[in-house]
Amino acid sequence: MKILYGVQGTGNGHLSRARALNKYLCEYGIEVDYLFSGRDRANYFDMEEFGSWQCKRGLTFAHQAGKINVWKTLKKTSLRQLWLDINQLDLKPYDIVLTDFEPITAWAARRKGIACIGVGHQYAFDHKVPRRGDDYLGRKIMEMFAPAAVSLGLHWHHFDQQILPPIVDMDATEDTVVAGKILVYLGFESIEAVLALLKPFTDYKFYYYGDFEKPETRGHIELRPLSRDGFKYDLATCEGVISNAGFELSSEAIHLGKKVLVKPLRGQLEQLSNARAMEELKLAMTMDTLESKVTADWLKHFSGRRVVYPNVADAIAQWINNSGWETSGSKEQLIQSLWQAVEAKGVERFCTNPLPPKHCISDLNGRP
Repeated sequence: MKILYGVQGTGNGHLSRARALNKYLCEYGIEVDYLFSGRDRANYFDMEEFGSWQCKRGLTFAHQAGKINVWKTLKKTSLRQLWLDINQLDLKPYDIVLTDFEPITAWAARRKGIACIGVGHQYAFDHKVPRRGDDYLGRKIMEMFAPAAVSLGLHWHHFDQQILPPIVDMDATEDTVVAGKILVYLGFESIEAVLALLKPFTDYKFYYYGDFEKPETRGHIELRPLSRDGFKYDLATCEGVISNAGFELSSEAIHLGKKVLVKPLRGQLEQLSNARAMEELKLAMTMDTLESKVTADWLKHFSGRRVVYPNVADAIAQWINNSGWETSGSKEQLIQSLWQAVEAKGVERFCTNPLPPKHCISDLNGRP
């Protein structure tokens, strides 16, 4: 079997899922070529495992000071180039297309009649999951951005819907958690604003990852350039995580039982909805702006909730290897088996029983 795997390059969560899936797709002897879009080739890092990968312009959004900048987004968008890339993409060598919300591969597969499987958090929004900032335009963009004939949406909870648990790419570790160590990853915020937020809390040690040329110590704040291995080590050994409301990092933190504080990107449906879902599941605290008062409350009083997720990447790779998308009931069996393997510790209103029993779910008002 040969697959073309399209990966949206905006943010690093899509890449983390691709790394996890790549490992198991290779183990099952599946040949995979990769196409990434959404950022310039020079801005990717640690990409050796993806071989001779393609890079296209695709679609992305521009942000400024923690908010989507609509004007800059429109200026960066080239629908003509997108249309050319879709029509020129050669899919003849491939049996199926796999897409993690990547529009060129998804639309090329639709136009050329190739089976397309969507794997990613955004496909959970095809179902009834918690939403915030929802409007007609936002729903249409989510629906049309990277359509797939078969979708495997991922979320922290099944919400009584046909979605899967998250793909968590975290190896078992015996590293000791360091008291007072906080990992910070706020890539959509200005560096000055983040430093101002962290400066008063001198009783804690912050490891702040961002667009820095080299490591630097500023008192109780350690500045760290983006590094996959360094980031994973600091995530494993920290007490808590302060980040935007991206899905993958939050999933890894929850899986490890870290306390989480998120600040969603304003104007972005997915991140706003992620924040609402984490609040409802009591998996994190949230703040709409970089608020010192909320941060202080979180540092002093909030405790991490641990939800241990099974090896979803391996299960999906095996399902693909067995042509599960062509077998009636296979997707439902995959979903049930994975939720049955979830272990929740110290999390109220979180049922890990498999679908479909509806009595597992608490509604939005906390009634069972």
